[in-house]
Amino acid sequence: MRPTTFSDWNRWLWMSLCCWFGGLHGTFVTRSARPNIVLLMADDLGLGDLSCYGNNTLSTPNIDRLASEGVRLTQHLAAASACTPSRAAFLTGRYPVRSGKVASSNQKIQWLNRYETHFPGQWHLGLSCVSRDDHCHHPRNHGFDHFYGLPFGLLSDCQASGTPELHRGLRVRLWLSTAALGLVPVLLLVPKLARWLAVPWKVIVGSALLAFLFFAGWYSSYGFVRRWNCILMRDHEIVQQPLREDRVASLLLKEAVDFIDRYKRGPFLLLLSFLHVHTPLTTRDKFVGRSKHGRYGDNVEEMDWMVGKILEALDREHLASHTLVYFTSDSGGRLEAQDRGAQLGGWNGRYRGGEGMGGWEGGIRVPGIFRWPSVLEAGRVIDEPTSLMDIYPTLSHVAGGILPQDRKEGRKEGRTDLPNRLGQIQSCSELRPQQMLGSACATSDQGATVWKLHYVTPKFSPEGAGACYDSGLCSCSGDVTHHDPPLLFDVSRDPSESRPLDPDHEALFHPVVKKIEAALREHRGMLAPAPPQLSLWHTVWKPWLQPCCGTFPFCGCDKEGDVPPRA
Repeated sequence: MRPTTFSDWNRWLWMSLCCWFGGLHGTFVTRSARPNIVLLMADDLGLGDLSCYGNNTLSTPNIDRLASEGVRLTQHLAAASACTPSRAAFLTGRYPVRSGKVASSNQKIQWLNRYETHFPGQWHLGLSCVSRDDHCHHPRNHGFDHFYGLPFGLLSDCQASGTPELHRGLRVRLWLSTAALGLVPVLLLVPKLARWLAVPWKVIVGSALLAFLFFAGWYSSYGFVRRWNCILMRDHEIVQQPLREDRVASLLLKEAVDFIDRYKRGPFLLLLSFLHVHTPLTTRDKFVGRSKHGRYGDNVEEMDWMVGKILEALDREHLASHTLVYFTSDSGGRLEAQDRGAQLGGWNGRYRGGEGMGGWEGGIRVPGIFRWPSVLEAGRVIDEPTSLMDIYPTLSHVAGGILPQDRKEGRKEGRTDLPNRLGQIQSCSELRPQQMLGSACATSDQGATVWKLHYVTPKFSPEGAGACYDSGLCSCSGDVTHHDPPLLFDVSRDPSESRPLDPDHEALFHPVVKKIEAALREHRGMLAPAPPQLSLWHTVWKPWLQPCCGTFPFCGCDKEGDVPPRA
């Protein structure tokens, strides 16, 4: 038997999409029927936080409605367990390692030219490259007609009274160092005034000046975090700096609903990128104290209400049957998000790990729900592995587009025969997937087995904990655990990844590892080097790139103060 290659996986993936968008009801997607598209992305939502995924203590009726009226994916995987790379992969359909070669262009992808497009919410993919106003990473330079939201991510620092989030551990060390340096001139001044030691005044003044300059040097950056990072923009204009965290969610919802009302004749594409459920968990008064899970639960239930308002807008304009709605999260819940003993991060159910923990399932397995009443069978559940990267080619197909021909990774792209194949696959049980990148699939008469390897895992702290509570963030390199031989899990039987298979007693261990390593070599052979956009140089603060409304460094304006938020 010939060895299985990536092309086999490609065919399986496209056939799976056929199953989703195909004809148990004999319904077909035609190029003349381009639906409206509404994409809803949460931030750090745990898979176990939704009722439709098994939570019986949080109320999410609107997201549950999406699932009951559409298709729910149970093994939907983000391309990374961190926000920015996951979002880059979602928007491009490519692994985040390739994002270094994404071109900046104000031209739309061909199929999007037929759509009016809008991105309200947090962009989280950067803004400028060389100068403050070049906006090379701006949504309007990457295919969107309109943008209203945060060019950066949301931080606890955006809440005036919130516990700092950005480099929290480093800031603690800087405060301690400042205190130590400030103590030096005091210790020198006391014996001089008591005439115990003849300490020169220039030594005392010099040490005091050194302590002040050290403090001013780091606090000038961190003290302005809220003012410099928490920005609200409309297209290329700053309209609120710093943003008012108590109103921004309502403004984003109003923007999304107004867009649907304005372009109801379609077709339109709306990508609402929620600030929920990332800290600081700013929640409207009507939802505070409403859930059984404190501030986090209140925020989840407010987000569900916002989803309901979007669905209500579609129903009001009689657009539901002709609109593809998709709901997901950029990563799993962040377990280390805590404040004074209260849990501020999500619950990932039975899955191990969370946001920022490499490949552990809790950080990459996310909700995935499609609803398209005129095409998709209501109440269907898909258990096969799927990816956020599948959404881009899926949308391209349903909108009548052709993928760029320079794509080589992951799947065979640019296919034009999918509509003809919709009637050929009667059930997904006919498909025999064999392998894909970091995991391998093997099938038997009883169904598929999903294998998963870990070559490197983060070190949890304190030891034995399920997260990096001491540091607040797990390291991806350096202080990590390397596994040789790698950890192998049968995720289909051990989804919590609690029982690694023994290489000495599991007969399939070495054959499976061999297949996965061959797949990795094939994948790496297709990668072209790309400049790392998350290197230290690219992420360190640069004054000449700082967006500013007003006079730098005291940036500030509010052009949205009179805009009434949506109730």
